[in-house]
Amino acid sequence: MRLVETPEPRPAPEVVAQIVMGDRAALHRGVARLNQCDIAILQHEYGVYGGVDGDEILVLLDALHVPSIVVLHTVLVTPSRNQRSILEAVVAKADSVVTMSVTARDRLAAGYDVDMRKISIIAHGAPVAGPTVATSFRGARPVVLTWGLLGPGKGIEWGIEAMAKLRDLNPMPQYIIAGQTHPKVVLREGETYRISLQERAHRLDLGDSIVFDGRYRDAPALAQLVQSAAVVLLPYDSVDQVTSGVLIEAVAAGKPVVATRFSHAVELLGDGAGIVVTHRSPEQIAIALRTVITQGEVAAEMARAAARTAPHLSWAAVAHQYEALAARLITASVAA
Repeated sequence: MRLVETPEPRPAPEVVAQIVMGDRAALHRGVARLNQCDIAILQHEYGVYGGVDGDEILVLLDALHVPSIVVLHTVLVTPSRNQRSILEAVVAKADSVVTMSVTARDRLAAGYDVDMRKISIIAHGAPVAGPTVATSFRGARPVVLTWGLLGPGKGIEWGIEAMAKLRDLNPMPQYIIAGQTHPKVVLREGETYRISLQERAHRLDLGDSIVFDGRYRDAPALAQLVQSAAVVLLPYDSVDQVTSGVLIEAVAAGKPVVATRFSHAVELLGDGAGIVVTHRSPEQIAIALRTVITQGEVAAEMARAAARTAPHLSWAAVAHQYEALAARLITASVAA
């Protein structure tokens, strides 16, 4: 089942139905297909369903006859009245709700009127690399990597500014910014953000120390890129982000991480897999990057901490948790 803004004329073979934003007929066709299953797992984000603040998800939940699990990708600290009302209704209508971090669960408990007995925590999954060996940078140029869809709020400008403070390192690191611009950003403002970043790098005379790589990569190619990195940088502007797939994938790959102090980073890196820094602080980012790149034992300890966490983040481990949750709901539904 796929959520789309406009119908795809030739969806992939595994897509058995499409739910089109704002198209009630398509929604009901999708629900009919879901009701042929043993259980329905829905992903919730305010911008992916039709209606005001994505309230069409409530129509979908009302029409389901099978047990439902709703996975929350966002739990806002200061939602609008309508956003709070929708999320509370989602939890009320779902049979079970999954948050992907402790922070998200705690926000639900503190800021929303919901039945917390329905809430489970299951991490965002990731492919887990095999055992990694700390990279030696002797004679090699260390790679700082940020990847993912590009757009305002990613904080890439602070990473570029930080790189200008590492000129004295020999060899100077190379900062690779990998990923296409988010399609919605392209529709709204084109490539303005990417161009502004390129201009900033030019003004700072960073030359080939900054690389913009907008190619699409499949999973194996992305894994290869991540393994080439000395450190993953997540300089996001948001302080409230409760789930970051890129952060999960970086830790699962055994890579040291430098991240701004957004909620998920504070939670996931607390065991030593990375360094969290103040938002919008090129100075702190530069200090953290310098530490990882120049102090081999620090980087190795971060990699070991990541390796201890990685097995719990694997897609296999996550799938097992969903399977167990689904089995409990199906059993309860049959008993009822």
